[in-house]
Amino acid sequence: MQNAIILSVGAYAPSRVVDNQYFNELLGEDVGTWLSENVHIHRRHWCADDESTADLAENAARQALERAGVRPEQIDLIIVATDTPEYISPSTASVLQYRLGAAKAGTFDLNTACAGFVTALDTASKYIQADAQYQHVLVVGAYAMSKYLNMADKKTVTLFADGAGAVVLRSVPREENRGFLASRLLTHGEYHDWMGIYAGGAHQPVDAGVLERHEHQLQFVRKFPKELNPEIWSRLAVELSERSHTSLHDVTQFFITQININAIWETLDRLNLPHDKAHTIMQEYGYTGSACIPMAFNDAWEKGLVKTGDTVFFIGSGGGLAFAAAAFRL
Repeated sequence: MQNAIILSVGAYAPSRVVDNQYFNELLGEDVGTWLSENVHIHRRHWCADDESTADLAENAARQALERAGVRPEQIDLIIVATDTPEYISPSTASVLQYRLGAAKAGTFDLNTACAGFVTALDTASKYIQADAQYQHVLVVGAYAMSKYLNMADKKTVTLFADGAGAVVLRSVPREENRGFLASRLLTHGEYHDWMGIYAGGAHQPVDAGVLERHEHQLQFVRKFPKELNPEIWSRLAVELSERSHTSLHDVTQFFITQININAIWETLDRLNLPHDKAHTIMQEYGYTGSACIPMAFNDAWEKGLVKTGDTVFFIGSGGGLAFAAAAFRL
């Protein structure tokens, strides 16, 4: 029996930096103070006009492959988690496969919105566990939401940003006592029409009327209960702890969806854990959706906050509402 270990991680953010003052001037009011104090976002990165999701994914993937010492032709499967794809069809993963020269790799995209990376991590791990032909799997979370923002909507334009994070998974014998430990996927579909991009697909193709109503762009339709994420994130953490036979106090770091610092801190308070158990990067990168968890993991890895032998929990949530959690021993 085989298991999946995280061999390496990489990340990329566009070079264009947009600080909170930009939105004060754009919207004609002080939104920067609220962003800094309530969600802990000070600046974010946005794509250039000629930069898109595949570019972000490629840069993060190349870094992860280089760090892993794995050549593109050694990759057996590429999964790209995104809800801002390069095209509606074909998949962004097929574009990435071609650009990397990973000619042997199968590909597919996965969309559980901002829970996508953790869902893809779970999926990739189970491919490795189930089938010996999958020795190396590349998992990428990529997000170019700046392309879908209404610049007059202060509820969305100030929060969302662009970036990508990637990991290379490798198959190892289970007796190595490393790698994938447990996971849980959960969806509350009753919230599917509360936040999203509701035009551009089969339900509502894009036409002039849609463009005028901004339905092809990201919309917060209704306000989510503020306790929803902390309640479900903490419940998922407890479930991962039980299923992986790991004490919550023995988890080195929790990598949680990076949209609101207070929601993350409330989650840790519910678990009776110190706030520094959850590494955060939203202050520098804004909210990068399906990329935020691997980007935070990459930042922690680069700073030496996680190392081989540590146990980490990944907990993501996104539109749908979709939730995903996975536990790994590095």
